[in-house]
Amino acid sequence: MNTRHLRTPLAIGIAAVCGSLLCTTSQASSHREAPFISNLPKVDATDLYAFRSYEPGREGYVTLIADYFPLQDAYGGPNYFDLDKNAVYDIHIDNNGDAKEDITYRIQFDDIVQDLALEIEGKTVSVPLKNIGPIGPDKDDTDNLNVRQQYKVTQIMGGSNRGKKRAVKNAMDGSTVFRKPADYIGTKSLSDYESYAQSHIYDVMLPHCPDPGRLFVGQRKEPFVVNLGEVFDLVNLNPLGAVDAKPNTIADKNITSIIMEVPAHCLTKGKESVIGAWTTASVRQLQFFHPHPDFDKGKAPLLSAGPWTQVSRLGMPLVNEVVIGLKDKDKFNASKPKHDAQFLDYVTNPTIPELLEILFPGTAVAPNLFPRTDLVAAFLTGVEGLNQPANVTASEMLRLNTAIAPVSIQNQNNLGVLGGDLAGFPNGRRPGDDVVDIILRVAMGALIPDAAIAPNNTAPLTDGATVSSADFNAQFPYLNTPVPGAGL
Repeated sequence: MNTRHLRTPLAIGIAAVCGSLLCTTSQASSHREAPFISNLPKVDATDLYAFRSYEPGREGYVTLIADYFPLQDAYGGPNYFDLDKNAVYDIHIDNNGDAKEDITYRIQFDDIVQDLALEIEGKTVSVPLKNIGPIGPDKDDTDNLNVRQQYKVTQIMGGSNRGKKRAVKNAMDGSTVFRKPADYIGTKSLSDYESYAQSHIYDVMLPHCPDPGRLFVGQRKEPFVVNLGEVFDLVNLNPLGAVDAKPNTIADKNITSIIMEVPAHCLTKGKESVIGAWTTASVRQLQFFHPHPDFDKGKAPLLSAGPWTQVSRLGMPLVNEVVIGLKDKDKFNASKPKHDAQFLDYVTNPTIPELLEILFPGTAVAPNLFPRTDLVAAFLTGVEGLNQPANVTASEMLRLNTAIAPVSIQNQNNLGVLGGDLAGFPNGRRPGDDVVDIILRVAMGALIPDAAIAPNNTAPLTDGATVSSADFNAQFPYLNTPVPGAGL
């Protein structure tokens, strides 16, 4: 492989993370990265992962993880963090390089309200709480749950709004409705949360695919790691310090994850082994707020109508947060990959390295290379010889070469391709890939060999908060048990 070409993939990611360290309007990865989406946390995509499954015996599969609803405080009752029943959550796959979705997995939620009540001196009175007793450990133990969510998954072949739609089915009984576990309210309500969550893992039959996949949707511990407070305080840290010198600021936060495992051959097309992935969320174009909501009369506080309108989009980590200019962040969230040429200047002439040079005069020196061709391949085309499709249309998405074998959890390098591990970021993304450090280093020229052009090309830049594969599970759904709201 020509290693010269490997300089471009990481550069894009790094330009992204580097910016996340400076953009004071955002919070961690792509959490609350654009002005408008900060008003709609339930449909705010925070991270996307796509990797060859490294659970033993599952190497022929691809795991897709789309995280939504950022910065969940575990104690956030009484309503906690259900996803939006008035939205659709999509995971898109482009398997021929034309910047258009060929396969979409669409998830839609529904609220099941039992209206649990107590008899109080001859009157039946509805309770104000999410649950009135212990829950689980089996998914069918729902008698004490006042409100729960269930969902359906639809596979759409072709355009996500006009393509052929077929339901994803439970492989055990053929049903098309799946249950989402309640959030981790606390150890008294859920004494064995992980067993309870595991009961919500489904073997599923995927349309047009002879082999079953797996599915889990529910709360997980936030997998993203960053020294958030000091980073946002004008990078108030030692960027050349130890990689593990600082705590992970968001270690006590949870996230809601949509996790699918799909046979790799059911995602690819023909001889092309590279797929592109991105996730979006959409809401109805028209929103009506009822002035007199009434549950008993069926008057919901919000009514929605009209076509689905995309309000959130995420592929590569941190792109909208730290690469796209503030004025265009909402535009990016509403855009499609096939139109990404309009954002080219943000990649070829990135602002983050220049900001770092201003913040660390005499120490940080931005690469003197314009346009930044080392960033273009990873951002818009994938890297030649790594994860670039044979026939590619320039577009931003997380690209994975499914022909590259997974690396066991014990042998993964948390710097991914930069650390010699071709199964890691930016060839897809695994939970243990330290995208913050990778992107910091690439933004400052780690993939540019000429020190005269990139004086900091060998600097081991870090935010001081590290992550690795050892921090996660070795099997599906990979992400960790969420933090409980009480009881520890």
